[in-house]
Amino acid sequence: MEEPEPAEPAAPPPGLRSLLPPREFLCSRKGQLLLAESVLSFIIFICYIASLAASFMMAPLLEFLLALFLFFAYASKLNEKFKGLYWPLTDFLRCVTAAIIYFAISIAAVSKYNDGASKAGGVFGFIATIVYAIDFYITFNDLVTFLKQGSSDSSEGRKSEDENSDSDSD
Repeated sequence: MEEPEPAEPAAPPPGLRSLLPPREFLCSRKGQLLLAESVLSFIIFICYIASLAASFMMAPLLEFLLALFLFFAYASKLNEKFKGLYWPLTDFLRCVTAAIIYFAISIAAVSKYNDGASKAGGVFGFIATIVYAIDFYITFNDLVTFLKQGSSDSSEGRKSEDENSDSDSD
């Protein structure tokens, strides 16, 4: 009697696994930066809740939610589906404002409050400032490259239109 050939391994059921971002995105530079921003913002949020500097908890909470939204938006390729929103510029503005806000509240938390949780939130805030600054530097370089390509394409289009025109306005 012949033994049945083993079937190919079945794909995992589409449960919680479908919520996880693809491995390629997690290994990309953008994925790692957004993940680091989300984790740091959540840690800072927890530190400020447990400290005397509880008035600073709103900025890390908002940055955590924005970074988490962009993490899943880029992972699920929403940026390719919704073309109406200029995603790199939105991401650039988010990173610039986050770096400035984290730097300001970290200085205030470290210098004004004496409890350990405020100091820890301030130190993590300085680390987050560096991560956001790296992200906006990379995003800015991508923006400049994109804008240079767009301006050279439009200037070439204008040159060809000028050459092909039959006007006698010399």
